[in-house]
Amino acid sequence: MKLKQFVHLQEYRFELTFENGETIVADLGELIAAHVAPQETDSAQLNAEWGCLEFKAGLVDIEPKTLYRFAFAASQQQAA
Repeated sequence: MKLKQFVHLQEYRFELTFENGETIVADLGELIAAHVAPQETDSAQLNAEWGCLEFKAGLVDIEPKTLYRFAFAASQQQAA
């Protein structure tokens, strides 16, 4: 499930749109905070070939399936 586009909302919060058309707003802090500081989240970019979200010029990336599973689970927790 590749990432097609994203919008960085604030700190670790992102709006993520996947190739199936699903859009999820999720806080990725739990997933990336150990590797990406809050002020570094502005370095986010989409690797269109792999469909992954990258930070710090590609030094940190999130595999698309992991990103989708994490974002979906986080959005379900927020809704509960």
